[in-house]
Amino acid sequence: MAAQDIELSDRLLALEERIEALANENADLRAELELIKAEALVGVEQTAAAEEPGGLVQKRENFNDSIGTNSAYAFRVLDQSVDVNTKPIVQLKALRDEQLNDRITLSGQITAIANYQWSNRDDKFGYLMRNPTSANQIGDKVSEAVLHSANLAMTARLSDDLLGYAELLYNPEQNFGPGTITSRDRNQIQLRRGWIMWGNLDKSPIYGLIGKMDVPFGLNDSVSPFTNSTNWHAFAPLAYGAQLGFYASGLSVRAMAVQGGAQFRSANAPVRGTAVPSRLNNFVFDGNYQIPLGMGADNVRIGASYQHATSYCQGYPVFHFNPCEERNPGIAAYGVVNFGQLKLLGEYAQTTKAWPGSNVPIPNNPLSVFPAVKTKAFTIGGRYSFGETVDVEQHRKFAFSGEFSKFIAGAEDSPWERQNQAVLGFSYFPFAHVNIFSEFIHVDGFAPLNFVSGGNFPDGSTWSDREAATNVILVGATAAF
Repeated sequence: MAAQDIELSDRLLALEERIEALANENADLRAELELIKAEALVGVEQTAAAEEPGGLVQKRENFNDSIGTNSAYAFRVLDQSVDVNTKPIVQLKALRDEQLNDRITLSGQITAIANYQWSNRDDKFGYLMRNPTSANQIGDKVSEAVLHSANLAMTARLSDDLLGYAELLYNPEQNFGPGTITSRDRNQIQLRRGWIMWGNLDKSPIYGLIGKMDVPFGLNDSVSPFTNSTNWHAFAPLAYGAQLGFYASGLSVRAMAVQGGAQFRSANAPVRGTAVPSRLNNFVFDGNYQIPLGMGADNVRIGASYQHATSYCQGYPVFHFNPCEERNPGIAAYGVVNFGQLKLLGEYAQTTKAWPGSNVPIPNNPLSVFPAVKTKAFTIGGRYSFGETVDVEQHRKFAFSGEFSKFIAGAEDSPWERQNQAVLGFSYFPFAHVNIFSEFIHVDGFAPLNFVSGGNFPDGSTWSDREAATNVILVGATAAF
């Protein structure tokens, strides 16, 4: 028995040694396999060696192949009153700051308002955040609680250097369709903006995009929490075209080839005497420089723009998208100061020629005594922010603002001479993607662009009214996601 026990013990010891040897061999093989897999992954990232039949190399991009959201980015890219014509730069900064780490970033924004308005003229309300038509505003007092607008946007990372953008807009209050704000024609959803952009600020200060976009003319921003300035209403073009830009070290230079004909907003370059957009015959240049003040975030930005063909080229009677006989260029200059919790801005824009439609070319019409004039607009405003720091453009939770802007459409003392707008505003950001605001607005003058100098009444009169005055008390909220 003792001999058998010794033999069994030797066999068990040998078996244990074999099992241990197999375990060690298996561990070595697993380590070698992991090393091979790691080397293969590095090889794919560095050489992009997986080639398709068409000869295209598949590269590994520096973002997730997923769908995501970023509410702070959504608020900034869809904000109607800040960065009005610099949304591509907003996107390039977001790429640089790693805010767009998904293949597709979905964004949305909703603005709801309630207001009470009163005027000294029946059916004439000069407030421009809704189209001033008698189809929607009857009598000398009006009120509403409405959905002002809603946006839904998609930002697509096509590669590390290519970005696609599409933005849908629902805006019955400012839609040019006929009828009331509940009519079918004014309740349409449109593609407001969209482009494909090449650019990466980590690699180059140069970028370019093609699509439907805000034309880089002037500033057109506002310090008010909701209401756009009259500069925006008068000189903020939206058009098809191709833009090339440079952005680095405080310097921004942009050039855009703009599609001709009558574009969506404030751009009209005649094509053989028509408004047909069949030629790329309009262009815009803009340049601005930001000067730092000290070591903090304080700065001064100054800029100027030239537009080869504005929309103020139409003859009498004036109507949106009518053809022009010849182009009417525009020039603009602007400045912005950020000093601590204070922001100041100023802007001036005008055409270089008189607007033909600002004169009534009918000798026996009493309104013909008013000569044609150059179209002009200017804005001055300031905002003071306070409270806790928030990652929004105004930097703080609370802000008070005041802004005055003026649109000059006709000769002195003409019924369509001017429309002045003064806005006092208050803004509260409980979150970086929610703005609760209130405003008081006073407007002097009623000068709608369509038939501004007349032509829509049989007696030759105009619905413009220099002495009309509108007051608005407004509250609302904008929320982004």
